[in-house]
Amino acid sequence: MRVLERLKPLTLMGLIAMGIVAQTNPLQAQPTEVLTVAGGCFWCVESDFEGVPGVIEAVSGYTGGTIENPTYKDVTRGGSGHYEAVKIIFDPAKVSRERLLEMFFRSVDPTDGGGQFCDRGESYRTAVFVSNKAEEALASRVKAAAQKVLRQEIVTPVLPAKTFYEAEDYHQDYYKGESLVFTRFGPKRQAEAYKRYRQACGRDAKVAQLWGDAAPFASGH
Repeated sequence: MRVLERLKPLTLMGLIAMGIVAQTNPLQAQPTEVLTVAGGCFWCVESDFEGVPGVIEAVSGYTGGTIENPTYKDVTRGGSGHYEAVKIIFDPAKVSRERLLEMFFRSVDPTDGGGQFCDRGESYRTAVFVSNKAEEALASRVKAAAQKVLRQEIVTPVLPAKTFYEAEDYHQDYYKGESLVFTRFGPKRQAEAYKRYRQACGRDAKVAQLWGDAAPFASGH
């Protein structure tokens, strides 16, 4: 009986420890999913989607090309095949892949095959990257529905996913950074420089012109 009595507190301590581990590692209990898209300037795509409820994180990077471990210069000068892309990590219990795809198509100009807004060239083209047949079918269906609403041809391709390379630290969360940078508007904090760039590039104005009230982000900038 004394042995059993000594075991009781040990068992209780074990259960408490298991509970602490479960609380400190919520990702095990709540699996996440990833959607990778290219929508022109990755600062803008990251800024848009990190504010969506259910999105855990948006990471700027490069994908779709053939060069391993590309740099920003490698990608933007052309010839690498890479897109400026964003990996959107989300909780499917709070926001669906379908909803995120709908928002993506309505946050860009999917009729432009030469870049996005003031950013021109292959690295600024739009795309959706998929990892399996189910994701491909869903992305194609959402694209077709968006094209029907827009009544214009959508040229954004649905492509097989390739290795995603995270962009340099400088580019991550640029839209809310506080570092001082030199711009054509003079010295500015990153967050202010980003706002000036986005407005001057005409992104929100063009998206609002295309999608009207259906544009999920244009009115918020």
